[in-house]
Amino acid sequence: MKKGLIAATLLLTSEIIFAQTSGVDTNNLRHTVTDTGIGLGTAIAVVASWSRNKSILWAILHGILSWIYVIYYAITSD
Repeated sequence: MKKGLIAATLLLTSEIIFAQTSGVDTNNLRHTVTDTGIGLGTAIAVVASWSRNKSILWAILHGILSWIYVIYYAITSD
C-alpha cells in the first residue's frame, strides 16, 4: 500500500511539472483546476484520514492540508 501511494504521488506531481513546461496554456489550466471543486489530493487525504482516525474533524483538517497530509500518510503508514 505504501509503495503504491508513493508511486501515485510521484506520478501525479511529475504530470503537473511536465504539463507546465510542455506549452500548456497556464491560464486555461488554472481556470480548469479552480472550477472543478475539490481536487484529487483532497479526496485522497480525506479517505486516508478517515481510514486511520474515523473522525470527521480530522478528515476535514487533512482535506484542507490535502497533499501535505497525503505525503505524510505515505511516509508514516505501515
